[in-house]
Amino acid sequence: MKSPDEPRRSKVDGENNNWEQENQSDTSHNKSPLLSDPWKPCRRHRAVVKELLLKLRCCLGTVCGIEWYGYAALGILTAILSFLMDLSVAKLLRAHQWLYTMLEGNVLLQFLCWTLYPACICAIASSFSHNICPFSTGSGIPEVRTMLAGFEMPHYLSLTNLFSKFLGLICTLAAGSTVFLGKVGPFVHLSTMVGGYLSNLCTLIQRDKKEKAAGQMLVVSAGVGVASCFGAPIGGVLFSVEVMSSHFALRHYCPCFFSAACGALTFRLLAVWGGDGETLQALFRTNFPDALPFYPLEILLFAFLGLLCGAVSCCYLFCHRWILRFTKTNPVFAKMLTTEKALYSGMVVFFLASLTFPHFAGHYMASKYTMKELLTSFLDSRQWTSQSHNTSEQLQPLLEWSSSGTSVYFSLVFFLLMKMWMLVLACTLPLPAGYFMPVFIYGAAIGRLIGEGAAYLSSTGVTPGQQWASVNPGGYALAGAAAFSGAVTHTLSPVLVAIELTGQFTHAVPILLATLLANALSRSGQRPSFYDALSISKRLPHLPSLKKASPQLPSTPVGQVAVKSVLLQKAAGPVEAEQAVRTSTEMQIPVVDSYESQILLGFVLRSELLTFLRRWKIESPEKHLDEGCCIYQTSIVISPHNTVQEAHSILSLLGSQTLFVADEGKLVGLITWPEMKRILEDLAKEI
Repeated sequence: MKSPDEPRRSKVDGENNNWEQENQSDTSHNKSPLLSDPWKPCRRHRAVVKELLLKLRCCLGTVCGIEWYGYAALGILTAILSFLMDLSVAKLLRAHQWLYTMLEGNVLLQFLCWTLYPACICAIASSFSHNICPFSTGSGIPEVRTMLAGFEMPHYLSLTNLFSKFLGLICTLAAGSTVFLGKVGPFVHLSTMVGGYLSNLCTLIQRDKKEKAAGQMLVVSAGVGVASCFGAPIGGVLFSVEVMSSHFALRHYCPCFFSAACGALTFRLLAVWGGDGETLQALFRTNFPDALPFYPLEILLFAFLGLLCGAVSCCYLFCHRWILRFTKTNPVFAKMLTTEKALYSGMVVFFLASLTFPHFAGHYMASKYTMKELLTSFLDSRQWTSQSHNTSEQLQPLLEWSSSGTSVYFSLVFFLLMKMWMLVLACTLPLPAGYFMPVFIYGAAIGRLIGEGAAYLSSTGVTPGQQWASVNPGGYALAGAAAFSGAVTHTLSPVLVAIELTGQFTHAVPILLATLLANALSRSGQRPSFYDALSISKRLPHLPSLKKASPQLPSTPVGQVAVKSVLLQKAAGPVEAEQAVRTSTEMQIPVVDSYESQILLGFVLRSELLTFLRRWKIESPEKHLDEGCCIYQTSIVISPHNTVQEAHSILSLLGSQTLFVADEGKLVGLITWPEMKRILEDLAKEI
């Protein structure tokens, strides 16, 4: 018996030799067809350009692989898209604020301006996405995770989807804090689409590269999307590891960090060139004290904040799962979300905008603030409660959160109660939208409430001594943002995202502690995360999500789903081999000791069986299978008592297409990667 690597190497070498011969023949006859073809204009110029491009490819290839240029281009292009989107959204938001200000004095016109503007652009976004490309709605992260798991979903990587998702997301973000949605999820999807096209380009340039480069580019794209949104390359790569890939290969680390660094650097450089700052700096600049950022006893408060964020996240995830089931089962909502998406989006956004009208309930929610201004106000290190009694020096955030003499605590509690169900309702909108930034800001509000309470107790002398004289509420807001968003998504990457967003490494330990406790509480009881709930609702064949929905489904024994395969015994003749080739389409045909014992010896390649049959027809003397073909040993054989989840993990880690199932050495069947895909699709339909 031989190792299967030897024939594969020879096969690859043979294919490379054939390719080199074809390439040489093409090069030798390159000039003649090009110059003799009468239908191609500018034949000589095209030949010169082609020759220059070939020389450029050779020069670039001597420095590093072509795929590394693709990784750099991915980061730069994604950052440019993010910058253009932010610029367009900022102009639309300023236009809305200008129009609202110009109507000062007429409450009715201000109400119509406040409500109809976001309702119309969200209706346009929903209608545009539905008519141009229906696959562009939603976050896109569940679909990207499914594609990274090996399932082909070409519609989600099309150029039409890229165009419609980009414009639809601009309209969604232009609705502002009224709709309270972000851009992280859709932008990860946009980055993946850009990565798909760059992968095809790199494959076209390097015709001798294997197809695994396409999957690697998609993995890299997931981290670049987050890095280009926040300028956070480390947090973006960790987000890709935690959320996107069930098995993250070490070979992806360097490309991910390189591309994410290129994206984050380009995004911050574009902001500097656009006049937003003089040099590269954090996206949300803070002024936390470095000498004494927090007191040792405050660790207990950060731990309590983490537990509180975990409990609130459980409530939020429960409401989110309920609203997803309700919109699927309620006939009115199901019909509107199927045929009248624009009308549904307009009605829901008009309702949300009416509640956030500044002369109504929005008066207690700082509704005039944009998403960025909300987070900036929560991260303010100064104490609002101590400044509320000082009429000579009023802080700008305090003017919005305690207008008309209302308490800061009342405004924060009212904001948390209202935004909880409003965000759950906004998640049902059929338009491109991200859900990470809203929960990040919501967690910052929880942390700000706890921080203001701690600051009030320290200022009134409830705490003994002078140890708590200067509590920083902004640090609690930052910890709450990371803890709540991490609990909702079941990840720890928000810790690094929060640190990179603000540049505050002084609070790294309490932020990590709060996020760990929030995750521990949120993950208890096998509760699905936010993205798992979306995958379950859409019935996507993503095994980790299916396991959360129904733990018994992935634990199905492999013996129940293994496929009976055509097999050969080692003493089989040419007639049996010819029959096996005709009846089987597998590339690896199992070989047993005898048909009676069914003891698995290994497998024979289909290509070698065909060669064996051709030699038999030419040479005529009849040989046995083990004399004319190489029988290769199987590297891994699983038992029929192993689960579907274990078989899926082995196929994913090894990258193989076939897995043999044997019971005490006797062949039971085999599991192929296409068959595994069909099994997961059937499991998803059973939910």
